[in-house]
Amino acid sequence: MRLDGEAADSPSRVPVRVRHDDGEVTLHVERGARLRDALLAADSDTDADLDLSPYANATERLNCGGRGLCATCGVRVIDGPEASHWHDSLAERFGYPRLSCQIVVSEPMTVELLTEKRVWGGRE
Repeated sequence: MRLDGEAADSPSRVPVRVRHDDGEVTLHVERGARLRDALLAADSDTDADLDLSPYANATERLNCGGRGLCATCGVRVIDGPEASHWHDSLAERFGYPRLSCQIVVSEPMTVELLTEKRVWGGRE
C-alpha cells in the first residue's frame, strides 16, 4: 500500500482516491484486493490523524469481518467498478452506499467515506 507522493512501483497497483473528513488521499492498492482491506491497512499504516476506516465507531469491532453480511462498511463509489455483489447492485440502484468488503480493486476508482451512518452513528 502506498500513499500520495510515493511511486507505484508495480503495474499491479491501482490508484484509489479516498475522500474523507479532512480532504482526499490517493492510495496505490494491489490489483485484486478488497477495498475494505485496503482502507483498513492504510488506516493502520498512516499517522493517527488520518482515519480511513470505512466503519463508524460502534462498528469498528462489531462487524462481520468482510463477509458482506452486516452492511457496516459502506462507502460511496464516485467512480469505479460496477456492482457485482447482490447487496451492492441494490444499493447502487437505490442510491445507498456500497459495501467496501465486496468491492474488488480492479481499476482506478474514487470513493467517499461516510461521515454519518444512519443506524451506527458517526465516525468520530
